[in-house]
Formats: sequence, C-alpha cells, structure tokens
Amino acid sequence: MNDIRRTILWVIFGFSLVMLWDQWQVHNGRKPTFLPSAHQTAQTTPADAPAGGGTPAPGAPAATAPATLPTAADGPAAVAAQKVEIETDVYKATLDGQGGTLARLELTQFDEELNKGGLIPLARRLAGMEPLPVIDRNVVLMDDGVPANRYLAQTGLLNPVAGGPAFPTHLAPMAVRPGPHRLADGQDTLEVVFESQPVGGLKYVKTYVFKRGQYVIGVKHEVVNVGDQPREPQLYLQLLRHGAEQSGTMFGTSTFTGPAAYTEEKKFHKISFADIAKNKAEVPPASSTGWVAMVQHYFASAWLLEPTHEAGLKREFRVQGPETLGNNLYAVAMVASLPAVAPGASQTVETQLFAGPEEEKKLETLAPGLDLVKDYGIFAIISKPLYWLLDQLHKMLGNWGWAIVALVVLLKAAFYWLNAKAYASMAKMKAINPRIMEMRERLKEKPQEMQQEMMRIYREEKVNPLGGCFPILIQIPVFIALYWVLLSSVEMRHAPWILWIKDLSAPDPWFILPLVMTATTLLQTWLNPTPPDPMQARLMWIMPLVFSVMFFFFPAGLVLYWITNNVLSIAQQWVINKRLGVLGTKKTK
Repeated sequence: MNDIRRTILWVIFGFSLVMLWDQWQVHNGRKPTFLPSAHQTAQTTPADAPAGGGTPAPGAPAATAPATLPTAADGPAAVAAQKVEIETDVYKATLDGQGGTLARLELTQFDEELNKGGLIPLARRLAGMEPLPVIDRNVVLMDDGVPANRYLAQTGLLNPVAGGPAFPTHLAPMAVRPGPHRLADGQDTLEVVFESQPVGGLKYVKTYVFKRGQYVIGVKHEVVNVGDQPREPQLYLQLLRHGAEQSGTMFGTSTFTGPAAYTEEKKFHKISFADIAKNKAEVPPASSTGWVAMVQHYFASAWLLEPTHEAGLKREFRVQGPETLGNNLYAVAMVASLPAVAPGASQTVETQLFAGPEEEKKLETLAPGLDLVKDYGIFAIISKPLYWLLDQLHKMLGNWGWAIVALVVLLKAAFYWLNAKAYASMAKMKAINPRIMEMRERLKEKPQEMQQEMMRIYREEKVNPLGGCFPILIQIPVFIALYWVLLSSVEMRHAPWILWIKDLSAPDPWFILPLVMTATTLLQTWLNPTPPDPMQARLMWIMPLVFSVMFFFFPAGLVLYWITNNVLSIAQQWVINKRLGVLGTKKTK
C-alpha cells in the first residue's frame, strides 16, 4: 500500500512540474514544451501589418495596406553625409547625417581583454610559435562598417496610405544643428539635433539626448507639417544587424542572438534569424504596449516607445531578412501610428534607445520584460532566483568569487539533512562492502542466487543502493542553472576573484582550479562505497577523470562553485563515515 501511495504521489508531483514548466514557458513567450496552448497561433506578421508589404488580412481595406519599411535599394544613390562624433562617459558614438542614424556605438566602460596571459599563450611562446594576439579595445556594439559587422539603429516616417506621398525616412539626408558633441565635465546631458528637409509636406526633427552614466539614449521625434493638408504619419523604430552569431557557446549550449519583441499580451518573444530567413517568423500582433530589441551575448539594444496618452500609441511589429535587405542582414521594427498632424502644426513623440550591457536589475526598471533579454536558456525558472541570491551576497561581500562560495554554503545548508541521509546510506554501503565482496566471490558461479543473497543483505541492513544518487540528481539542475547565470551575466564578465583568477566568466588560464576540482572529486570517490562489480568499480574511478576534463573549459566561477561543493560534501561525508565507523574500511580479497 505504501509503495502504491508513493507512486501516486510521484506521478502527481511529476505532472505538476510539467504543468508549471509549460506555464513558465508560455509566460516568457516561448512555445509550450509538453502541453498545447489554446492561445498559441502561428503568425508570420500581424494580421493588419504584413512585414514585407504582403497581402492584408481578410476584411482589411486594400487602400490601407501598410507601406513597407524602406531599404537601401529604395533610396537615392549613397552620398557622403555629415557624420557627428559623440563622446560621453559611457559612449563613443557616430551619428550619420543620412537619416540621423546611430551608425556606430562603442561602450567605453567594457573592453574585450582577450589572451592577456595563461598557460596556452605561455606554451605557444615556449614552443617558438607566434603568440596569440592580444585584443585590448572597447566593446563595439554598433557599427556601419563592412556588411559582416553592420549593426544600426534607424528611425523614420512612413505614409500608411497606399500610393500617397513619401515622408522622411532613415535614407533622407538630415542636417545637424550647431552645438557641442562631447559631454563636458560637470555636464549631465548632451543633446544633438538633426533636421530633414520637407518631404511629402512633413519635416522630421530628431533629437538625441545622452545622459551621464546611462546606457539609455533619449530620442525625441518631432513631426512638423509644413504642407497644406493634414497628414497621419507612422513612426518606425528599427534595429538592423548582420546575422553572424555572437553568442556565448559551450558544449552545445549558447545564449540567444537575434531579434526579440515584447507585448503585454504575448510577453517576451524571441525571433530567430533562421525563421526570418525562411519567412516563418512569428511576430506579436499589433498592441498598444511593447518594445523591440536585438539581443546578443552580454549586450543588447532595444527601442522603447513612451506612450503619449493613456491608452498608448498603437504599434505594429515587423521583421525583414536577407530576401529584402541582402548581405545576411536582419531587421526588427516597431511601427507606431501617430494622430493626424494639421497644416502648420507639429507633434512630438519621445522614445528611448537602450544600448548597453544586460544588467538585470537596471533592465527591470526600464520597461516590463526587458530583463528577459538576458538569456538564461530553458533554466530561467531556477537561474533567476539563483542570480538574485548571488547578487545579494555580492552586495554584502563585494566580490563575485566569494559570493559564489557563500552561495554554495547556503545551498549545502538547505540540503544538509537530505545529503546527510544519502551519505549515511553510502556509509552503510561502505560498511557492508566486505560482506558483499565475500558473497560475490563465494557465489560467482551462481549469478541468480548471488542477486537474491545481495538483496537479502540489503534488506537486513536496511540499505538502499540508490540512496546516494538522489542528492546528486537534486544538485544537477542547480549546477546547470548556475552555469547559465555565469554564462549570461555581464556582471561576471572580467570579474576577478583572487590572484590569477581575473575573469570568473572565462576558463582558468593556468588550469589550477580544474586540477583542484579533479583532486577533490577523486577524494570524494574514495569516500564512497566501492561497487561490488569490478567493472563498475573501475568506472567509478575513470568517470571523475573523464568529467574533470570538461571542467578545464568551463568558466572559472563554475569550477569554483563545484570545488566548494566538493569540499563541503567531503567534510560532511567524512564526519558521517567516521561516526559510523566505516572510515578507511578495506575491501576483502
């Protein structure tokens, strides 16, 4: 009866986990993993806003088919436009007079720092080989250089009326108004204003507002009607970049690179380059809330549209790929419909362009769901609380390495009694191991009788051979979740611990931590009971060595976590073995 009751409880528990996981996936804008969702609909574009200017939804008037977003092929031949160099305490930027586009963005507080030292560069020098090149420059997030590195933030105006006059777009030449281009000492705000010539009766004035210490650029869009007819323009905010992957990758896992969108209805939604290229991309339906972003490892950019009235501006979401942009380029855009602008009147829309590091706490304050651009993979449900706890420990200790150590101590304390029961079971297994080995030798010619006798001994001694496995299984999700935290958190990037560990997000350059981890794993193996089967006994020693090789390529912070976990486990297991009198038990010949 107890076995049946336990089985039913496990089934209920497992089904509950499946439902919880599916709801978490839906909440974050992903497809359900197990259960179908009644709200999941395949949409390549909003029903009333085809991404490529395709056929409108049934019932939509043909006259209101939305205009397509302009591409380089739609504009005049490229001309040398005025470029403005901007410098603040966190940015070095280039604004292009063609459309007032943000054409280059350098993050001065983040550098690439690669190949600064370590065992591999030393070995190359000793072998007489060319040393690895040292990369010591600021992170360049956006660039309008060669197409393989192209990444831009563009805006402009669209005429939603088919066949109507064109309005100023990101291809229109714009003149910059005189003013300072460098954030001076003691100055907190820097404004740069671009102004277009009238096109289609509208003049477009774009003002960039840079603020000290902030990775959010204010962008004000003023639409001035200089014609004699009212106009109802659309404002588009677009991020365009090349499709080359720049994600953190290790052992088949990688952070997401590509466009993303968010609305209150659909929540956070990734849009892969591959889906865009295949015309299978799903974009959110039109909404009065939301934003678009371009995501990569550690850094992101996002257009955030500030509502100008209580209901918010209605906005559509569109994507484009190489089919229309060419050169392996992809774009995600948000198109907002503006109220009519009367002749002689003007209208101003304020937006924000976030472009910088994926610092979770700061992203949460900018816009709902913006913190989700920080990619935790499929383990976000565990990774987010782990990061929160790690962040709190860092605030107290002031060092991410020691925060990881403290996190392990707390996790071991939380699982103390569970681990104690497992280690006690393993200690009993170690204590009866000589008896098991003697029995196996005696009955080696009678395998069936041997199995029966072994089960009888386990029942008499009240030993569960699998009792030591459960705590390890419990820790595996935590281990993988912490891996994603270290892989995704820009706070860990170049974060030092002690001495030679200068970057917790990169492998140990001298491989000292992996060697220590291997030694602690072997010591822990020695404390465990020896399996009765000789082949299993050999594998028990070989497997730690095999898995330890992987840790030579893991981030140093993750290896530090595992070393600390091993040391605390060894201490607890040592005490339990000694208390039960099985420490140093020898197996019989």
